[in-house]
Amino acid sequence: MHKVLALVVSPLLLTCAQTPADREVPRARPNVILVITDDQGYGDLAAHGNAMIETPNLDRLREESVRLTDFHVDPTCSPTRSALMSGRYSTRTGVWHTIMGRSLMDAGEETLAEVFRAGGYRTGMFGKWHLGDNYPLRPQDQGFEHVVWHHGGGVGQGPDYWGNDYFDDTYEVNGDWRPFEGYCTDVWFDEATKFVEEEDDRPFFAYLSTNAPHSPFHVADAYSQPYIDAGVAPTMAKFYGMITNIDENLGRLRARLAERGLAENTIFVFLTDNGTAAGRAPRKNEERTWEGFNAGMRGQKGSEFEGGHRVPCFVSWPGGGVGGGRDVDALSAHIDVLPTLSALCGLERAGERPLDGASLAGALRGTAPAPRDRTLFVHSQRIELPRAWRKSAVMTERWRLVNGTELYDIALDPGQSRDLALEQPERVADLRAEYERWWKSLEPVFDDYVRIGLGGAENPTHLMSHDWHTRDQGVPWHQNHVRNGYVGNGPWAVDVERAGEYELMLHRWPAHLERAMDAVHAVVAVGDVSATKAIDPSATHAGFRLRLPAGPAELSTTLRRASGEEHGAYFASVRWLGE
Repeated sequence: MHKVLALVVSPLLLTCAQTPADREVPRARPNVILVITDDQGYGDLAAHGNAMIETPNLDRLREESVRLTDFHVDPTCSPTRSALMSGRYSTRTGVWHTIMGRSLMDAGEETLAEVFRAGGYRTGMFGKWHLGDNYPLRPQDQGFEHVVWHHGGGVGQGPDYWGNDYFDDTYEVNGDWRPFEGYCTDVWFDEATKFVEEEDDRPFFAYLSTNAPHSPFHVADAYSQPYIDAGVAPTMAKFYGMITNIDENLGRLRARLAERGLAENTIFVFLTDNGTAAGRAPRKNEERTWEGFNAGMRGQKGSEFEGGHRVPCFVSWPGGGVGGGRDVDALSAHIDVLPTLSALCGLERAGERPLDGASLAGALRGTAPAPRDRTLFVHSQRIELPRAWRKSAVMTERWRLVNGTELYDIALDPGQSRDLALEQPERVADLRAEYERWWKSLEPVFDDYVRIGLGGAENPTHLMSHDWHTRDQGVPWHQNHVRNGYVGNGPWAVDVERAGEYELMLHRWPAHLERAMDAVHAVVAVGDVSATKAIDPSATHAGFRLRLPAGPAELSTTLRRASGEEHGAYFASVRWLGE
């Protein structure tokens, strides 16, 4: 029977699973740079067999790294990031979707940044967070002392600064919006480079999380046109171009580390957050001669099959004996990053919540074997309340149980084309039992909400419909949904931190645009406290003052248009005024 990394069975949950060899660190603590790209799959690298894409700097990093060749993440963005940050399965942290309030990570999770900061590191984050845009869930609330980031799940999504489109955008810097010149990926790398070059006696931890190559596929023609000329369909050509731009930036960053004498004692980690979004197959009706590449895997982003969650992971630390172009073929995952980096850097966790991951530090150094005989789990829920077996994979080094019913021998059938469930009923039963124990350990969080704080460190609190909760409909999570007048509604899960008088402002458009709402009636409710008012269609907002008790609540709004259609206020601000 395999050991299961779940609360109810695995001893690995009790510690970071460090061996004495794991804890051997040099006197000068290493710096750490963790680069994670968005929607780039295992096959979106030349070194993995893609004959079309140009990624020379990533290829070089791979050649100089230890490669985790059977490394897995969740099939979508926020879940992967929460597992990476916490060392725990994403669902435990409250995250199992990318919108609908289920992309918000519980503020009680001890993050990588908090571990590093408590250990004397300066911490910086650049790019995509996607685990909550409001207090107490923001990166600056979760251990990062310097942050340059966009809101929501991507540049141009609803919570992001209005009108951002990847070029010359406005991003938040330590709580204030600031305009930048240049392409988004260039900005993230430039700002990260400034951070690592700062004069400071402390070592650094830099989390560089690009929104590229996530859609929309915006990139300068200089990057996409060569691929179009080579026969790649236009959308895929832009996707490849975005990756080539990332590759150039990564090369410049590594060159700068070398110039500054920082490369030798810097742990450099590269991984991606899920399977490919646009590199597996061209869009229909787009001219091409290249049909894409997925390294022989089935599925892509969002899929429970291998192509949805097996991704590259490279780790290089020249001064720490991690590198040399070695492969570690043991089954591993995003949950292992926190315990591994903690062990490599000699850091201790303060939190009491048990980890799901295991340290791979000894395996990376070549001083100890990697953990074996493991059973790991991924799933893609993307609904308000999780359902057992939905888009799931139970993984051992040899086997994949998909959706509880299909069994694949991944060693002999990496493309997952032959279902062996009928031939191996006992193995199916064993893997199902392990999943069921894991699922039972997750169930306590299903009915909980990760709540946005009101009246706390962020005052006013600016809310966006991206984070509405709803069970029977979607939510307007993108700026285009707002432009098109999406009809829908749902509450925000909030925590009123201080009782007192609050000012609530409801908006159809971002407040700074001062655009008419074209609404005639507004309703707001926070728990049992509610108010209504008639408004002029030319009004840019509907304002209310409510006296609210402290505690958890649901905040709901309704705007009625002159046509009679009703929907929630896409934007709302809540300000504590005093006792």
